Amino acid sequence: MMQRKWFLISFLSNNLEQVLNNNITEKDLVEGCIADKRQYQETLYKEYADKMFTVSLTYTDDEDEACDILQEGFIKVFRNLHKFNFEGSFEGWIRKIIVNTALEHYRKRVREEENLSVYETHIEPQIEGILDTINANELIKLVNELPSKAAMVLKLYAIEGYGHKEIAEQMGVTVGTSKSQLNRARFLLKQSMSKTHG
Repeated sequence: MMQRKWFLISFLSNNLEQVLNNNITEKDLVEGCIADKRQYQETLYKEYADKMFTVSLTYTDDEDEACDILQEGFIKVFRNLHKFNFEGSFEGWIRKIIVNTALEHYRKRVREEENLSVYETHIEPQIEGILDTINANELIKLVNELPSKAAMVLKLYAIEGYGHKEIAEQMGVTVGTSKSQLNRARFLLKQSMSKTHG
């Protein structure tokens, strides 16, 4: 009896130590999470939460909403781990879920149509040299100040590498609207940059 207790304690300690020291493979981590092993789930969350919070903040300028996106996204990650087939980047798979969750938040938040022709009636501002003087945080701040639909299209196109067809499907708009919103975002971003750094 004593020997069995010692074996059990030793086994649990070794498993916990293995998880805590991150000496486990990605496959072991995923399988541990699927088996509802809390220490594996905590390890997965701790490994990716900071990176995915940054992704969430890319799609909203509200930290509370970014936290909601992160939380909902990780719930989906844990619910869908059995679908991950180890054929691509695990981090990329998680990121896609977080981005899709951000899109769902966007669709819930945006209800009215925006005027698509605003950018057509203005002369395009000159921004040569401005990009050399602006840092990444300033640029993200300016993008987040754009109208929500234009900002979302710009982020999906420029950061995630989505094409207009995929953006249209994800956002529930036409390809033409996606293109118009990208043009509008570019114009408004150039205008903002020329005002703040011109």
